[in-house]
Amino acid sequence: MRLSVAFRHAHRSQASIRRSRAGVKVLNPENRFIPKNNVVSHLWVRESSTSGTSETVTLASFKSHPRKNDGPLYESAVGDIVQRSREELRAIRETKSDLKPTLAIIQAGEDDALLELNKKMAGKIGLDVLQICLPHQCTEEEVIEEILRLNEDSRVHGIFLHLPQSFLSKSVRNAIKPQKDVDGVSDLNVGRVVLGDQRDGFASPVAGAVLEMLARHDAPLVGKMAVLLGVEGPLKATLQFLLQNNGMMVQTCQWSSKHLQKQIMDSDVVVLVETGHKSLPPSWLRPGVAVINLSSALMEEHPDGWEHRAEAESGARVGPLSAALRMQHVVRSSRRWIQEQQYQPWRLRPLKLQPLSPVPSDIQISRAQTPKPISQLAQEIGLLPEELEAYGNTKAKVHLSLLNRLQHQPNGKYVLVAGITPTPLGEGKSTVTIGLVQALSAHLKLNSFACLRQPSQGPTFGVKGGAAGGGYAQVIPMEEFNLHLTGDIHAITAANNLVAAAIDARILHEATQSDKALYSRLVPSINGVRRFSPIQMTRLQRLGINKSDPSDLTPEDVKAFVRLDLDPEKVTWQRVVDTNDRFLRKITVGQANTEKGHSRQTQFDIAVASEIMAILALTDGLADMRARLGRMVVGSSRNSQPITADDLGVTGALAVLMKDAIKPTLMQTLEGTPVFVHAGPFANIAHGNSSVLADKLALKLVGEDGYVVTEAGFGADIGMEKFFNIKCRTSGLRPDVVVLVATVRALKMHGGGPNVTAGVPLPKEYLNENLQLVANGCSNLKKQIQITRLFGVPVVVALNAFKTDTQAEIDLVCRIAEASGASAAVQCHHWSRGGRGSVELAHAVKEAASQMNNFQFLYNLQDSIVEKIRTIAQKVYGADDIELSPEAQAKIDYYSQQGFGALPICMAKTHLSLSHMPEKKGVPTGFILPIRDVRASIGAGFIYPLVGTMSTMPGLPTRPCFYDIDLDPVTEEIKGLF
Repeated sequence: MRLSVAFRHAHRSQASIRRSRAGVKVLNPENRFIPKNNVVSHLWVRESSTSGTSETVTLASFKSHPRKNDGPLYESAVGDIVQRSREELRAIRETKSDLKPTLAIIQAGEDDALLELNKKMAGKIGLDVLQICLPHQCTEEEVIEEILRLNEDSRVHGIFLHLPQSFLSKSVRNAIKPQKDVDGVSDLNVGRVVLGDQRDGFASPVAGAVLEMLARHDAPLVGKMAVLLGVEGPLKATLQFLLQNNGMMVQTCQWSSKHLQKQIMDSDVVVLVETGHKSLPPSWLRPGVAVINLSSALMEEHPDGWEHRAEAESGARVGPLSAALRMQHVVRSSRRWIQEQQYQPWRLRPLKLQPLSPVPSDIQISRAQTPKPISQLAQEIGLLPEELEAYGNTKAKVHLSLLNRLQHQPNGKYVLVAGITPTPLGEGKSTVTIGLVQALSAHLKLNSFACLRQPSQGPTFGVKGGAAGGGYAQVIPMEEFNLHLTGDIHAITAANNLVAAAIDARILHEATQSDKALYSRLVPSINGVRRFSPIQMTRLQRLGINKSDPSDLTPEDVKAFVRLDLDPEKVTWQRVVDTNDRFLRKITVGQANTEKGHSRQTQFDIAVASEIMAILALTDGLADMRARLGRMVVGSSRNSQPITADDLGVTGALAVLMKDAIKPTLMQTLEGTPVFVHAGPFANIAHGNSSVLADKLALKLVGEDGYVVTEAGFGADIGMEKFFNIKCRTSGLRPDVVVLVATVRALKMHGGGPNVTAGVPLPKEYLNENLQLVANGCSNLKKQIQITRLFGVPVVVALNAFKTDTQAEIDLVCRIAEASGASAAVQCHHWSRGGRGSVELAHAVKEAASQMNNFQFLYNLQDSIVEKIRTIAQKVYGADDIELSPEAQAKIDYYSQQGFGALPICMAKTHLSLSHMPEKKGVPTGFILPIRDVRASIGAGFIYPLVGTMSTMPGLPTRPCFYDIDLDPVTEEIKGLF
C-alpha cells in the first residue's frame, strides 16, 4: 500500500484526504470484560455499521455455563475471512496486476479507534485506504458532494461512512453507488438482502459479523427468539431478515415498549442499542441469553465523548469480524469492477415494427416508433454508464476510453456499403446499410452496428434531404439525426473559422507593426515576468532557436519568431458555413476602414469540406487529432515556406473546440439496433466516409462474431476507392466484404434513359418495364464490381427494390451481377418491410464475409503524386490518361519538394459519372481526365487533385427542401423533413 497525505478544499469546508497504510493505533484484540455473574461473557468491539451507527457487542453462549476462552474462536473467524480475501485479491491481480483496490472512508474529525481497526484490517488483506476528513460542522451537501466524487473515481471500490448518525439521512445513504456500498446502507442493497439476491450488492458487514458469531456457537439458531431493541434504519431491516432467514423468530421493540421486560426475558438473543442512560437490568436476562450491545460504538454528535467511551470499552469481537467482512466486500467489489470491464455479451431487445401499406412518410414512420432510452440501448450492447455522455434521451456521445477497456477484444466482421454511379436522387446506400443491420440483429440475432456520417444541413435544406435512411429502415429520431445532432459540424465550423480569423489578423498585425512591437505583444510581460507559451516554444524549436528565456533572443531570432510573412495571394484556408450558399463562392474580405486597406479575395466552402472534418474522420484519438490540427497548412510565406496552424499558435484552441466532437454519437434504428453517427465529409470533394473511431469502437462492441456495416459516399469509384486507399491505410482495418447498392432506376439511366432531375417527376421510362435499358445500364454495375475486385474483396450486390420495378427487371440485374463476379445478388425490400425485407441480404453478407479475401491497395504510397493520380484515373475511372494544368503541375512540384509526395490521393470529382463529365453515363471511355488544380490537406494526410470544374460550395435549387419544412408551435413537431 502507498503512504501519502493530501489536502483538498470542499466548497464550504476544508476536507483533508489521506491515503495511508492501515495499521496505526490498533485496538488490543485480547481486551475482554467478564461480568461478575459469569453468565454472560462480554466481548467488546466497535465498528461503523451500514446505517452509520457503530456497535459494541456483548455476546453470551446459549449455554448456561460460561465459555471460558472464546477468543480463538473469533480470531479463527477473522483469520478465515482475511485469508479468503487475500486469495481472492491474489487471483484478481493475476488478471490485472496494476489494480489496487481502495476503501474510501468519509469521516468527521480525526481518526479514532474504529478507523484504526479498519485500516489495520485493510493492511492485512492488502488494500489501500483513502480517508476523506471533513470538519465536525460539515453539511449534508458536502458529504454528498464527496460521495459523488468517489462514485466516479474508478480507483475506489468501496465507500464507508464514518459519520455522526444525524448525517446518515436517506439522501446521503442512497448517494453511494450500490456497487461501492460495501456497508450495505443504500435502500437498493437493503432491498437486495430482503429479496435474497446479493449477487450484485452487499449486506451490512456488522449484521454479517453478528450472524458469523452466532453461527460459530454450539447451539443451533433455528427456533430461537431474537429481540432487536432500539435498532433502527438499514441495520434493523438487514438484521431482521438475516436472523429470520437462519430460522430465528425476531421481534423489534423500543425502550419505551410496554411489555419490554417480558420480551427480553422470553428471548434467546438480544441485539440492542442503548438510548441515553438506559440499560437492561441484569435480572431481566435469563441464563444463557446472548446479549449483543451495539451502543458503545455508536457515533454520537460529540465525537470527543464517543472516543472516550470507545477507548473504555475496546476489545470486542464483532469489530474485527465486521471490519474483515467490510474488506472482503471491497475485494469483491473490485472483482466485480474487473468483470464489468470485460467484454459483455449483448442483451439486445429489438423494437417491433408493424409496416403499413402504403408506406407513410419518413417522418411519420419515425414518430410512430418509440425509441428505447439511449441508456438502455447502451447497457444492452455492453457500454458502461461512465462511457456514456447523454444528449437528451435518444442520443449520447461515447467516450474513447472504451477502446482501452476492450483493447484485447477481437474485432468483428467489417462490411462496407458502396454503390453504382448514382442518379441525383441517390440510390439508397444509407437505407440499405440500416436495413442490413436491422436484419442482422433483429432477425438473425447477430450483433451488428451501423456506422453512418452526420448529414450536412446543405442537402437537408437543399435538394437531397436528410440522410437518416428512409421508409422502415431509418435512424430515429430522424429529425434529431438530420438537424444539429450533437453539434459536431458546428464545432468544426467554429474551429475552421477561428483559423481563418487568425490568418487575416496575423497578416494585418505583421503589416502594421514593427518586430519589437509584435514581440512585446506576442510575449507580454505579466506581473513583471515574460515567458513563452508551450506552442510558442514549439515554434522556436522548429525554427532551430533553442532558447527558453524571451530576453535571450537576438534581433534576428525575434524577427524569425514574429514574422510568418504569409503571402495573402497564397492563403489556401477558406472560411466555411453549413449551408448551400452559391454567393459565397468568391468574396472579398477586409473592406472596412479599420483593416487599413488589407483586403483580399477568398471564398467560403461548405462546412463538411473543411480539412478539420477530414481530420475528425481519420483521427484515432485526442493526441493524434491535436497533432493533425497543428500540421494543417493554411498557406505559404513569401519565400514559399508552408505556414501551419502551429505557426499561428491556434492548435490548442482548436483541440479545445473539438474535444467533444471527437466522440461518436450513439443512436438507434427503427428496430432498436445500435448506430454510430460520426463525421460527415462529402465523397466528391473529400474522402466521404464516417470516422475511423466509430468503426473501431463498433468493431470491439459487436464481438468476434458480430458485424460492423459502414457506408462510403456516392459510387464505388469515389467513396469506396477512398475508403480503401485512405481510410484503411490510416486505420489499419481491412474490410471483409463490400455490399454494392444498385437500383433499376439508376441502371436505366446508365442504359440511355432520360435525365433524372431532383424535384421533377420521373419520366415514364423509369416507371414502366424496360429490360433493354436495364441490360444496357448494367455496364456501370459490371464496372463497379470490377473496381471492387481490384482490391481483392468479395462483393455482394444489393438491389434496392422500388415498387415500380418488375420481377423480370430484378431477375435480370441479379443474373448479370453474379455473372460479372459478385458473390451474390439479392433484392432488398427494407424500405417497405424493415429488417425483414433484408434478411436474404444479411445471409448473403454473412456467407461472403466468411470467405478468405486478398485485400490490397491500388497503389504504393512511394509512387509519385502524378503516378498515383494516373493509376486512379486509368484503373478506376477508365480514362486513357490524365492532363495536368500548369498550376496543378506547379503545385505537385511544390508538394513533392516539401516532402508531401508520399501522401495518398483524394480525388475531387463529380459523383454523377465515372468520368469528369456529369452527363456521361454508363461506362465512358476514350477520355483524358483534366486535373486543373492540386491541393494538400497535410493535417488530414492526403493530396487532393481537383478534377474538372468541381465546386466546394453547393448552391440552392429553384425550389429547395425548406419550402416544405415547418414547425408546429403547439406540439413543437417538425413537419416536411425527409
